[in-house]
Amino acid sequence: MNVTEAVNTRRSVRAFLDTPVSGEVLREAVALAARSASGGNLQPWRLYVLGGDTLTDLKARMQKRLATGPTSDPTEYEIYPPDLWEPHRTERYAVGEEMYALLGTPRTDKAGRMRQFARNFQFFDAPAALFCYVDRRMGRPQWSDLGMYLQTLMLLLRERGLDSCPQECWSVYPKTIAEFLQPPEELMLFCGMAIGYADPDAPVNSLRTRRLPLDQFATFRGI
Repeated sequence: MNVTEAVNTRRSVRAFLDTPVSGEVLREAVALAARSASGGNLQPWRLYVLGGDTLTDLKARMQKRLATGPTSDPTEYEIYPPDLWEPHRTERYAVGEEMYALLGTPRTDKAGRMRQFARNFQFFDAPAALFCYVDRRMGRPQWSDLGMYLQTLMLLLRERGLDSCPQECWSVYPKTIAEFLQPPEELMLFCGMAIGYADPDAPVNSLRTRRLPLDQFATFRGI
């Protein structure tokens, strides 16, 4: 698989098979992704990679957490800007409607949509997962480094036949996850990621999000 194929086939998978993921393959991809660009070579990403009984334990804890106290923890950053403007607002809501349509869950089925959202916190049944942290003292440029690392990792996973789903939703439970992982206090949770093999029979995995036309986000001059 070349880079173009990896980019074109990477998608946010929301239904995984229970097929185990090789720890050796994960270690290789996580290590190689550190070749991502990093301003000043700060390499600000700090990862916790989970599988096996550890991940099963976390999933059970999150199931109990949502059942007994669904209110989120105090959050440390806004996932989306308030009063989102166009065209971003339209694109954000369009992908949600497309996903729920594939699941057969109309807007009026609020309980069904909440059940689907709760599956985020089971990593969509993925057999492996990770959490990405960053030191609170880091600034916006270092946060962009996190994105470059995570994208590189997802492409390396595709090269190895694996699928993934980056999940900023985990940032609404930073205290709950910290109680489980016990990271150093200076680290701040950015996101989670589900990793595994996509269920080819799950309708939700047929979702292919649209992208804006080139002329709406790129200006070429002298070329």
